[in-house]
Amino acid sequence: MDIGNEAIFPNPRLQVSVVGFLATWWMGIPVGIILGLVGLIQERARTMFLTTLKAFVVTILIAFLTGLVGLIYGFLFLKYSDLSWFMPDNLIDRTNFIAVGSMHNFSYLGGLTGLIGGITFTIIEKRKQKRATKTT
Repeated sequence: MDIGNEAIFPNPRLQVSVVGFLATWWMGIPVGIILGLVGLIQERARTMFLTTLKAFVVTILIAFLTGLVGLIYGFLFLKYSDLSWFMPDNLIDRTNFIAVGSMHNFSYLGGLTGLIGGITFTIIEKRKQKRATKTT
């Protein structure tokens, strides 16, 4: 096995974390702006803050779970596929590379579905509050 041009890092987990951060940080900006704006439908500042914070949690959980589905899908199905992805010449672990690539791709879908989930959560909370004020 020739590992010729393999990148050897002193702390691989740190470097991989940096790559993950650089690949995804920008997604938080539009998600944050949109959830913040949708949160403005709440009448009180405290309610707006708490509901928007919970909407962020909903968004993150959905994105995380979707990423896990992508990882599992990559391990179980994609590793057997003839993918047209770029594969480095010095790739050592094709299966893990494909699984992580699948997780990365699914995470974008998770960001979008998470955003929809967060918006939906905010709207549902607003409707609950309206019903609560009508009954009092």
